[in-house]
Amino acid sequence: MIIRSKAPFRLGLAGGGTDVSPYSDLYGGAILNVTVSLYAWSTIIPRTDNKVIFHSIDQQKSFEFEGGKELERNGIVDLQIGVYNRMLKEYGIPSGFELTTSMDVPTGSGLGTSSTLVVSILGAFVEWLQLPMGEYDIAHLAFDIERIDLGMSGGKQDQYAATFGGVNFMEFLKDDKVIVNPLRTKKSFLNELNFDLILYYTKTSRESAKIIEKQISNVQKSDEKPIQAMHKLKEQAFDMKRAFLQSDVRAIGEILHESWLNKKQMANGISNELIDNIYEQAISAGAIGGKISGAGGGGFMMFFAESVNRYKVIETLNKIGGNVVHYQFTSKGLDTWTIK
Repeated sequence: MIIRSKAPFRLGLAGGGTDVSPYSDLYGGAILNVTVSLYAWSTIIPRTDNKVIFHSIDQQKSFEFEGGKELERNGIVDLQIGVYNRMLKEYGIPSGFELTTSMDVPTGSGLGTSSTLVVSILGAFVEWLQLPMGEYDIAHLAFDIERIDLGMSGGKQDQYAATFGGVNFMEFLKDDKVIVNPLRTKKSFLNELNFDLILYYTKTSRESAKIIEKQISNVQKSDEKPIQAMHKLKEQAFDMKRAFLQSDVRAIGEILHESWLNKKQMANGISNELIDNIYEQAISAGAIGGKISGAGGGGFMMFFAESVNRYKVIETLNKIGGNVVHYQFTSKGLDTWTIK
């Protein structure tokens, strides 16, 4: 028997950072995101013995453990260990197994890699153990494992985007309450946005936790400038929602530009000389707007360029040294299946 799962990565188009506590607890957060055809993959193959084996294709590492007991983290496959420990504790695991994981994008690329991988691994266990868990259950458990069990800093949007999939307007309230609102959009609008929105990998990575910790500290200290920037980011999430529902494609580029200006005010490290240079060159080539994906500091950037300007922007970006990544928007989130 082979159990597989895949969970899509997301593009956070507006409101990014307002899903992070304590901001979301104090003021309420809002984000608009969309999933794309880049995935975190997980495969579980049950064994007849009690061995637990993790294969991380991305890190080119394998580890073997004795099953049936809580495992200690080793700093390399902590996400896999975190999911295993919670599954073992709450549901029990009938035998040993091999878990193989891989991702279509590099770690630290700003598309929600860690959280999406956790959702993918969790989905494989839910499929294997036939657990009666819905989308909210899986997303919330993934959040608990990553943020509480493993103590990793971050927000809430990634787990819900990977689980639900599609275009979603998400609201984040106190007491970990999350409301996912799927948006009904015209296919022609999404096709045009897919054409205009360029995804660019800078070939750099970053530790999002450090940037997010600065952001959290700014809110805890009631630092007025970062908090006002986050208020504006939340407003722009509602503006982006309106643009999606009204099929106003051009407005999306303009909102992305304004969001980027505000995002840089949230914490030090979100931008740097390289990112600013890439952004300026893309704008000079004809992009209307853009932003870094995720917490910032490196990874993927996205740019909005209409019509023929798209090709000039792509040509300019490719000359800088990174690469444009082709993708499609997806309507489905976590997907699991069993091969017998």
